Amino acid sequence: MTKKYDFKGIESKWHAIWEREKLYDARIDKSKEKFYGLIEFPYPSGAGLHVGHPRPFTAMDIIARKRRAQGYNVLFPIGFDAFGLPAEHYAIKTGQHPAKTARDNIETFTGQLKSIGFSFAWNSAVTTTDPEYYKWTQWMFVQFYNSGLAYKGEEEIWWCPSCKIGIANEELENGKCERCGSDVVKKTKPAWMLKMRSYSDKLLDGFARVDYPDNVKKMQEDWIGRSEGAEVEFPLSCGGALKIYTTRPDTIDGVEFMVLSPEAAHDYLCHAANADAVKAYADAAVMKTDVERAQAKKKTGLKLEGLAAKNPHNGKLVPVYVSDYVIAGYGTGAIMAVPDLDERDGEFAAAMGIPYGETKLLAPEDSLNVGTRKVNYKMTDWVFSRQRYWGEPIPMVHCEHCGWVPVEAKDLPVLLPSITDYMPTEDGLSPLAKAAEWVKTTCPKCGAPAERETDTMPTWAGSSWYYLRYMDARNPDVFASKEALDYWGQVDWYVGGQEHITRHLLYSRFWHKALRDAGFVPYDEPYKKRSITGLILAANGEKMSKSKGNVVNPNDIVSGYGADTLRVYEMFIGPFDQAAAWSTESMAGVYRFLCRAHDLAEKAGGAEMSKKDRAAIAACVRDVSERIEQMKFNTAVSALMICLNYMETLAAVPNGMFKIFVQLLAPFAPHLASELWERCGETGRIDFASWPSYDEADLAADTMTIVVQVNGKKRAEFEAASPSSDDELKRLALDAVKIDAAAAKKTFVVPGRLVNIVV
Repeated sequence: MTKKYDFKGIESKWHAIWEREKLYDARIDKSKEKFYGLIEFPYPSGAGLHVGHPRPFTAMDIIARKRRAQGYNVLFPIGFDAFGLPAEHYAIKTGQHPAKTARDNIETFTGQLKSIGFSFAWNSAVTTTDPEYYKWTQWMFVQFYNSGLAYKGEEEIWWCPSCKIGIANEELENGKCERCGSDVVKKTKPAWMLKMRSYSDKLLDGFARVDYPDNVKKMQEDWIGRSEGAEVEFPLSCGGALKIYTTRPDTIDGVEFMVLSPEAAHDYLCHAANADAVKAYADAAVMKTDVERAQAKKKTGLKLEGLAAKNPHNGKLVPVYVSDYVIAGYGTGAIMAVPDLDERDGEFAAAMGIPYGETKLLAPEDSLNVGTRKVNYKMTDWVFSRQRYWGEPIPMVHCEHCGWVPVEAKDLPVLLPSITDYMPTEDGLSPLAKAAEWVKTTCPKCGAPAERETDTMPTWAGSSWYYLRYMDARNPDVFASKEALDYWGQVDWYVGGQEHITRHLLYSRFWHKALRDAGFVPYDEPYKKRSITGLILAANGEKMSKSKGNVVNPNDIVSGYGADTLRVYEMFIGPFDQAAAWSTESMAGVYRFLCRAHDLAEKAGGAEMSKKDRAAIAACVRDVSERIEQMKFNTAVSALMICLNYMETLAAVPNGMFKIFVQLLAPFAPHLASELWERCGETGRIDFASWPSYDEADLAADTMTIVVQVNGKKRAEFEAASPSSDDELKRLALDAVKIDAAAAKKTFVVPGRLVNIVV
């Protein structure tokens, strides 16, 4: 019978030791090979962590702990991304200043993270709201401005009427504001932009030098949307020409009509006999998001009466329409429609009652004469301005004589003033515009009276380069020293969520490449390897959310079952890259497993390992080692459970075997493993004990233990000769559970491990 072990006493003991010895602090040590493991740093909301947050953190903690045991000098840092709308909304909701709520929330998150036992380098911790951090965010913006990457102009941007700010394309979800869920509209406003589009090819080319999942690359490639084609001019009956971009100039003989985007249609209203109707349609259409327009099941539009375009290849006159399925930001905002070869054009032709025939394709040599070769991209420049208070001030000054002038480096950071009225404004200006004394300044160039920029940076600014500051977090002179950048180099392994693939990941890759081109970092890509974690869902399979009341607080699990139980269960819950539903019943099973591991220490002694013992522990070393690298954490835990099951059958567990098991358990359950290691008489910390190895010869045991499952549940186990054929194992398994072969629908064999019978 398993006992309950004193996990509270054990965990508090080891927390104190790790804190006192600063065991995981990061330091440059050129005598060792480095490993830099990274997680997406958390946004410290008022609700604190829920059990979904620790999943990627635990995964990278396991990898970092294994690397330390393998002799690497490890940087596994932590920080807090505390600027932005969520913090501002929480402050407004609670009636507190966001500076206070951010501090309080960071304190809460820090306590939770430490309670779970992550081996973070707390001496490298950063917070994006710290002036000593955002000083360098501002400095980098100035470098981008000086190199021509940052500019301000009148831009048509997405505007959220609820949040009262402009937002980027990447911040839309299904055509709505990803923060508040409100419908967004288009608005022309002065906005700071970063020329991210000019880095399209560099972002695409970088994929050849990184280890990213295929779906991550595909989503970024689709977002960038590079295509090669031709720009073609169709002369108009009213004079001038309609310029279009096409990836299929060889289909030009099949053009039956032209289609303008609603945005482009305004330029041709004076030539349309039905100008009022076209304007009304276009004005309504531009209020829809690009996603809504692209996904609409039914195509709508209007013909511009009296306007026609001439096909430059065959001289045919074709009508001109306006429709919201044509997007202004891609190409020229107008298309040539070939309905028998393009599905959307065909749907529009059917909706409008436009007849069409079969298209004859041009030969490759004739395409060359149709238009001008052109490469096009879907990705737009990054809308960088936010009309809110809680963000990094953009370090620019406007002077009547000099125009926009960057703040000098010696005067950074431009501190965010502490104001009491930080509510969003109805006029679309940042609340900082009301801080009159702060706004007034002098021009850094000519000394004349000038005004500060009152828009702030987006949430994504501080998170675009935080991995660099971790390398040298307390340096007052540079964002990171050359020595630190050269030593820690690229992030070796980055674990994060699916939701940031086309936002944070693209932004940070662009930001890094811009710094690289300016000579500030020595390598082209920030992250060598990127892995994705699946969500942890509520027990009913829904996404956890406070509004639904289905959030599980990790504090409750740590208090009731221990941090090690939470850690192991988060890894055992299912394949790491897939969503998994929370189950308190299954978590209780993990707790019993750890209790059994704790109790087994009483049976550990000085006995020598038998051949069968060596085979069992060698298999465990092999499986746990390989599966950590493959991020198959659930099956790594299964291997530990199988090994524990075997050791429990022994009258006395060889001390050497038990110590190897404890080492393999340590990355998953570091508190318990550290305690058991000490009880085995070891004086050094288990974190730096050499990672176990195994001899292939030990795996060749004379016999093997085979588990029998019926419909996925364990029903028996038996000993079999090693090796044995699958047919022999099936026969023995059926005998062990007394099931007739005819009753077995299917029988699956996992060589050397188990037989699963489906009845």
